[in-house]
Amino acid sequence: MKVRGIICAALLAVLSGIGCGYHVAGKSDELPKTIHVIAVPALENKTTSYRIEQKFTSATIHEFLVRTSYRVVSNPENADAVLRGKVLSIEAVPLTYDTASGRATTMLVQVKCEVTFEERATGKILYHSDNFVFRNEYELSTDVPSFFQEQDPALERVAKDFASRLVAAVTENY
Repeated sequence: MKVRGIICAALLAVLSGIGCGYHVAGKSDELPKTIHVIAVPALENKTTSYRIEQKFTSATIHEFLVRTSYRVVSNPENADAVLRGKVLSIEAVPLTYDTASGRATTMLVQVKCEVTFEERATGKILYHSDNFVFRNEYELSTDVPSFFQEQDPALERVAKDFASRLVAAVTENY
């Protein structure tokens, strides 16, 4: 009986060490081992949304710091790799309405960007997309015009969700 228990314990240890190949998004470390410091200069704003580039840049820096082991700087001269981007468009479209008031209750937000991630020493492009599109649904607690006001927490949520997807794309899809 003791031998069977030892065999079962050994078998369980071996089986638990075998991975299925999946990993949590945003936790992968697929970039070249020479990259330790990433520069994230301010994104360019090609939209009419006030200060959206600041919110998206800040959220992207935060996401790199929280989800990866890379050090993040703003000056490309002090980095091993540089992430540059342009916010090309942002749109919010009502998806559902409150039947009593006729007001939108859920919005579909779509952000389109151009993104380039380049290894500075070699000039090698590690990731590039002319059409990096982020889409997500958001419930509204207020009316549509206030959705994108400067202090609205909805824009902070969009920036955080966008940054999470961008960092995962850059670090995992290279």
